[in-house]
Amino acid sequence: MFEIFAFTHVHNGSLPKSSMTIYSLYIYDRHCACVYYHDWHRTRRPKPAVEGGILPAVSQAVLAPVAESNPSTLAPYSSPRNTLTSASGVVVAVNEFNAQSTASPLLQAPPSPVGVSSTGLAFDEEVKLVYGVVFSLRNMVKKLSGRDEQFVSYRTSAYKLHLFETLSGYKFIMLSDPGTESLRFVLRQIYVGPFLEYVVRNPLINMDSKEYGVDNEYFRASVDRMIRGSSFFP
Repeated sequence: MFEIFAFTHVHNGSLPKSSMTIYSLYIYDRHCACVYYHDWHRTRRPKPAVEGGILPAVSQAVLAPVAESNPSTLAPYSSPRNTLTSASGVVVAVNEFNAQSTASPLLQAPPSPVGVSSTGLAFDEEVKLVYGVVFSLRNMVKKLSGRDEQFVSYRTSAYKLHLFETLSGYKFIMLSDPGTESLRFVLRQIYVGPFLEYVVRNPLINMDSKEYGVDNEYFRASVDRMIRGSSFFP
């Protein structure tokens, strides 16, 4: 049993004073592909994706295993595209990784925390399920309530899903604990801030390439800093 919330406008309500738990963030492009993943407080991690199941650079934590015999595949990402200085829009460098390069901590696969188990589900299957739920509920809301209604979240006994969709078709999805109020404003801040600055305005990132995820270290670091620095982050 779960609740579905549909609003005709964005509600900018205040957050509760108690801390809230944010589990994970997914970003999907208009081709329905997951291009970015980040987690903070997951108690059950997904298994790595199968080879070819996800785009490169989505997340090191769920990257498909690579063959040990091929050193060229051991690079964290093929091209992180750290190309824009903060708030300037100036192209400064193209940071191409090779087999001998050292990745930053955010681009490396994080160690599994003690007590964190696996969901038993491969990450490529997980992102399909998350997108499928959102797609189905969006269609249901539109059919039952009309085109003026907008699906923004739903809640189960274990988690709450928050959705922010851009005019260009990108979907920002965040999972949190079920007692959390709306986090659409957080997803919008990620979009109008780091996403526009480091992804959309980056001339070296092809938004519709279907070949890479959001392979930009500045974007990942900025999102992580924004969430961890927020007043609602425990």
